[in-house]
Formats: sequence, structure tokens, C-alpha cells
Amino acid sequence: MVQENKALFIIFGGTGDLAKRKLYPSLFRLFKKGNIRKHFAVIGTARREWSNEHFREVVAESIASLNPTQEELTEFTSHFYYQAHNVDNTSEYQLLGKLADSLDETYDLDGNRLFYLAMAPRFFGTISKHIKSENIMTEKGFNRLIIEKPFGTDYNTARELNDAIAGSFNEEQIFRIDHYLGKEMIQNISAVRFGNNIFESLWNHKYIDNIQVTLAESVGVEERGGYYDQSGALKDMLQNHILQVVALLAMEPPTVFSEEAIRTEKINALKSIRIYNEEEVKENFVRGQYGVGELGDQTFVSYKDEPGVSPDSQTETFLAGKFMIDNFRWSGVPFYVRTGKRMTEKGTRINIVFKSTPINVFRENNDLNSQLPENVLTIYIQPTEGFSLTLNGKEMGDGFNIDPVKLDYRHSQENLYNSPEAYEKLILDCLKGDATNFTHWDEVANSWKIVDIIRETWDKGDVDFPNYSAGSMGPDCAFNLLAKENRQWIWHPDTWYKEQGLLK
Repeated sequence: MVQENKALFIIFGGTGDLAKRKLYPSLFRLFKKGNIRKHFAVIGTARREWSNEHFREVVAESIASLNPTQEELTEFTSHFYYQAHNVDNTSEYQLLGKLADSLDETYDLDGNRLFYLAMAPRFFGTISKHIKSENIMTEKGFNRLIIEKPFGTDYNTARELNDAIAGSFNEEQIFRIDHYLGKEMIQNISAVRFGNNIFESLWNHKYIDNIQVTLAESVGVEERGGYYDQSGALKDMLQNHILQVVALLAMEPPTVFSEEAIRTEKINALKSIRIYNEEEVKENFVRGQYGVGELGDQTFVSYKDEPGVSPDSQTETFLAGKFMIDNFRWSGVPFYVRTGKRMTEKGTRINIVFKSTPINVFRENNDLNSQLPENVLTIYIQPTEGFSLTLNGKEMGDGFNIDPVKLDYRHSQENLYNSPEAYEKLILDCLKGDATNFTHWDEVANSWKIVDIIRETWDKGDVDFPNYSAGSMGPDCAFNLLAKENRQWIWHPDTWYKEQGLLK
């Protein structure tokens, strides 16, 4: 039986794109499933002068694709209220507090309040301070703060931001969203590792040769050119999504599967990642920026020609690198990561590459250098979700030629359609007070320490951009990064397109 949760949601930035695309649809899914039903209310707040009626019309439009019945639509939107608000105006927080108290009584919410800051990080400190000073926080229920990335632009700004928020909310009340942690197959990493002794017993440097994490996007920067040109792939993807995935792959098994135990092991894993000096950064990390390109019948402009992007931009739209983890489990095992825009295909996948058998007994002509193909465990995150394991078998027919065989499982389209969306799961976790899939300050801090030295090194020199064609899988330097160690990227979808003459 689904348990109903009581809470007042106060969404700062309630007229914004994130609220309309993700938050309101997620709340409706929770409503339809009964996770919230009668005892909830939502206050949307922003600078625009909207009425409750107009706000409810916007909410109704945002959930239209979910096909609510008229009864569901009327009931759901009746819980939504709007108040125009200037984040710097103290008196308007007092009005917000009065509305919150009124709705708490109307809907019997037990003083439970969830503050969602769907706004630029520069407002986080101001809003948090006023929430406390104007007594919008309650004493009898829970008070939880959800904040979006980016959390700072480097370690120092993240520290300042955290200190500003910590003056009003303690760490247990702060839920820093990384929507990747809400994805079904990201959460399945722990199930694959700790639920299968066949893998966990091999999950170390004795049996694993390398681990590869790829977050590829086929789109360009689209309408985000102005923002992206100030961020780049390093801060937009590596500091948060990629390092969170690496931490889940590298962490030690927790003693129990609890929020505190998992968080502790993730933090320990991040602390074990080697922080490079400048020369090591140059040796182990490369970057790229896409130029014009063609893929099939599609033609793409270069990054520098995208709206909002500086014509002499040195912002990276691609990066690849190698992390080393300085502990006993992962001694000598490289974690290769890459991410980029305008790549061949959209896809997020993890490849765990196991070491080949010490001796190839099937070698021909007693070739001692002959090696069998590696066994590879692949975890597909998106757009498809599932697992595959590549094993070596015998090719049918005469002789004893080895033929790799892939054991493959993918979730059905029906399962994918019916599975909770990332924001839905994360909002429900927050309602329950479960911060397992949110990032702790110590995780944020350690991630920035790793990233800052890379950023500082790159900022000291220019690169001759663009250095990869839109539609490809990145610049040559990304392939050379592995080739110099006699390795290669496992996932290379560009090969098929090249064979078909669809990509040069």
C-alpha cells in the first residue's frame, strides 16, 4: 500500500523551465500514484505577477502529455498557489510565510516544508537566510532544502555558497540534486556489484584491467550557448555526474545498505582519487571543441557559430581523461572517462574491462603475444537501460577459433515507459528524508578539489579549436590517450557510420 506524504512545497523559480519540464510533471506522477494526495500544497514563487488561476493553467499545460483525466487535473491543480516574489525583499518573505501557515492549516501538513531552489546559485544564500530570519521554517515538522547544480564554480565559491546555506540549514536538511543519481541504472550499479558475488569477488585490480565511463550527447549546446560558454564540459559534466558515477564504481562495499554507510564509502572513494599536478593533468586529460560536421543527411555548425557563444571561445565541449585511485583495491587500474557534445550517438554507458587470461592456450603458431579478447561487462544507463557481458566461446565449424559472444539484457520499452522519472524518484526520496541519492558537501568539496587543478592547468594555455568534427566520437587525442597504453575505447558507434559512408 502506498503511503501518503504530507508536505508544503515552496518552489522558488516556479515560473521557470525546470519547474515546468520536470517538477510539476514529477509531482503529478507522485499524486497519481498516491505518494501525495490530499495533504499537500505547492506555492510557486517568482518575480512575474501571476494569479493563482494563471499559475494553475501553466501547471495544467505542463502535465498535459501525461493525459490526466479532468477530475485528476482539477483536483491536482487546486493544490497550487502563486505569489509574486523578489528574493531581496524581506517583507515579501513575510507574506510568503503567512500563505505557508495558512496552507499548512488548510491541508493539515503537520509543519512539513520542502523548499526547492530552482534558481541561479547566486540566490541560494539570500533565500536561505530569509527563510530562517522570517520564520518560514517550522518547528514541529521537517524543513528540507533542495538545490540544483551548479554548486559553485570552483572549490572556493562552493565553500562560500555552502557556508551561506549552512547558516540556515544543517547538512541533514540540505538535498543537493544530481539528477543522474535518480536514474534507474545508476542506482543499479550497486545492485550489480553487491548483489552478485560473481562480480564483487572480481571487482579489484587483480581481475579488472580498466573501467570506462562515457556520457555522450548527440546534441550541441542548443539554446544554452551563453551558459555553456561559461561552464564547459569539465564543470557541466565531470565535476558532478561523472565523478558521482566513478565513486559508485570505486567505493568499498558498505556494511549495510544505508544512507550513511553509502555516503561514507563514496566520500572515501573520492578522497582516494589521485589529485594531479599540472604535468600529470597534461599527460592524463585532453579536451576538444566541435567544428562543423556531417552525419548522414544532417549538417552541423561549429560550436563557435552557436548562438550566445564567443567567436574566439576556448571552452571545451569534450573531454577525456584518466583517473587513478590510490588504494589497495584499485592499485594500477585506470578509470577512463569521456563526455562531449555533438558526438555520434547519445548514450551513457559503463564498460568494465576484465583482464585477459594469462596464457592463450588457443594461440596459433605458438604466438606467445597472442591474447584472447577481454571479457567486458557493460552497464547501459541511457537511452537504453540494461546490461551485457561479453564472453569468449568457440566459433561454429571446424577448428577452434574463438568467437566473442554477448549475453544481453535490456529493459523493455514498456518497463522504461512505466519506470519513475529521475526527478520523481528524487523528490519522493526527499519527502521521505532519504539522502542516499543526493550529494553531501564532502562529496562536492572533494570533486571540486579534483577538478580545480585541471581547470587551472587548461586556463594557462590555448588550444587550436575546433579539433573534432560534429558527429564524431571526439578528437584524436582522446583515442591516443588509451592507445599509448595499448588500450582502446570499447564503445565506438562511429565505426558503423563510417562503414556505411555516413561519416567521414
